[in-house]
Amino acid sequence: MIRFFYEYLGRKERELRNSFGHDITDPKERKRSLWHFNWLDHGVLRIWWHNFAKIAPGAYRSNHPNHKRFARYAGMGIKTVLNLRGPAKQPHYLFEVESCEKLGLTLVTCQMAARRAPKRKELIKLLDTFETMERPFLMHCKSGADRTGLAAALYVMLYENAPLDVAKKQLSFRYLHIKKTSTGILDHFLECYAARAAQSPITIDAWIKTEYDADTLTESFAAKQAALKPWQGWR
Repeated sequence: MIRFFYEYLGRKERELRNSFGHDITDPKERKRSLWHFNWLDHGVLRIWWHNFAKIAPGAYRSNHPNHKRFARYAGMGIKTVLNLRGPAKQPHYLFEVESCEKLGLTLVTCQMAARRAPKRKELIKLLDTFETMERPFLMHCKSGADRTGLAAALYVMLYENAPLDVAKKQLSFRYLHIKKTSTGILDHFLECYAARAAQSPITIDAWIKTEYDADTLTESFAAKQAALKPWQGWR
């Protein structure tokens, strides 16, 4: 009964979210979409909390900005915005496209996830984007904690030659990333790379392109979580 109730609430929430953001040029729809962005997407919290940091020369990270913040970043000289939430016909993305067009920012997207193993094709696209996009750039997801943390860790390893222990700090409570939840699979990704690199030298990008397997990572993370005592971690 409880499970049915939660499934019902989840279905209703998805229906509500999908009822917004189809045409922000229409005044009535735009007003509803702004409400969606501020409250259902938690944009109101991001007015004051930015989770902003410089991770390397010409490279910045944050949570999802509003237009005022995009304008401020453009004024700092940022040229490119890397959206790790991916394209979506939802207010958060449509308003971002509008802001970038008005401000002359280049918007690029890479679909990432916070609570599942990253797919190899997603990671390769991210690596290719790092190679080609104009700097300075800002990368963001929704909260700037998980997807952004993993992307930032990869970036400093590849472009700043940061050792893994330093790169892993991009996934930390400093950015409100919590390892002992399902988002810990992103930490597990880096831990699996570390274990492989300890056997013989291999760069993170070479490991991703030639050896990494998302299904294997998912299985090993599930086994790791199952082995924890209830007080040692959260499922």
